[in-house]
Amino acid sequence: MEKSGRPEKKRLFGLSLLLSILVLLLEAMVALVVSVVYDITQESPNAGGGGSAMFILFLPVLAVFATAIAGTLSVVLVFPTAWLSGVLGRRFGGREVWWWVPVVAGAVSLVIVAAVVALAGGAGAGAVALGWFLTTAALTVPALLWRSRRKRVFGPVTLWGVAAVVLTAVLGGVGLATGVLEEYRPPAFTSADLVGRWSDGHGGTLTLTADGRVTADAIDDDLGGWGHGDGEGDGAICTGQGTWTYEPGGGTWSQEVDITVDSCMYGTWNVGGTETRPTLYQYIGDPDSWDLYELRRTDGGP
Repeated sequence: MEKSGRPEKKRLFGLSLLLSILVLLLEAMVALVVSVVYDITQESPNAGGGGSAMFILFLPVLAVFATAIAGTLSVVLVFPTAWLSGVLGRRFGGREVWWWVPVVAGAVSLVIVAAVVALAGGAGAGAVALGWFLTTAALTVPALLWRSRRKRVFGPVTLWGVAAVVLTAVLGGVGLATGVLEEYRPPAFTSADLVGRWSDGHGGTLTLTADGRVTADAIDDDLGGWGHGDGEGDGAICTGQGTWTYEPGGGTWSQEVDITVDSCMYGTWNVGGTETRPTLYQYIGDPDSWDLYELRRTDGGP
């Protein structure tokens, strides 16, 4: 049959909006998987399993919130990118061409990244380039699909999007299992490894000696419920002498240092960091927040 030559009708705005939201959510899921895998390889405190349970409980709320954000981004960024690429194509080439989309997306992403860097107070050239590339790619895909006039597109997009999420998770899991991606674990220390002077970087220090003695000087003793040295609330500090013991626990994640200083009340200090840069830390408030009060050894060890 001879084709009529008539151009296909553009997809309704509402359907294009839904498609854009779907793509952005799938991209967010890929980014989440990458973030989780990356976090596993980075130095971090042992926050326990409570965070995972809370995350599952809040999944419905997070889904609604993420959909709202995806909808806003679709209207504010994706639709203007798709529209402007069409305008530029007709203006300079007489017709719409797909490659105007990444060009416009790159320009828009440059503005976004520049604004983020300015608000963050600066960033390295490598981080800026990577951020610009990823933002451009994330914006280009939904904008290209917004311009697409194919009728049956939701099914393939969903299928390929879910496949991308699963493939990313599988590759991350394989990388961790084979050691290509190295999972962070605190090194195993001994009592001798912890002897030395530790500082919070703000004038507070702990000095641990090999005979089990400790000297505290201006250590923060008010960590949101973990101890209130003199009972006066905010700004409490600990200064004095006492004793310390190292508890290896059942594994490297459960290593602890128990410190007893007269007139000071501490939660148990956790042990973390790396072999060359060990840390003693306590959680400030809720452990799920990963807000830490850290001490780093400043004398290079015993």
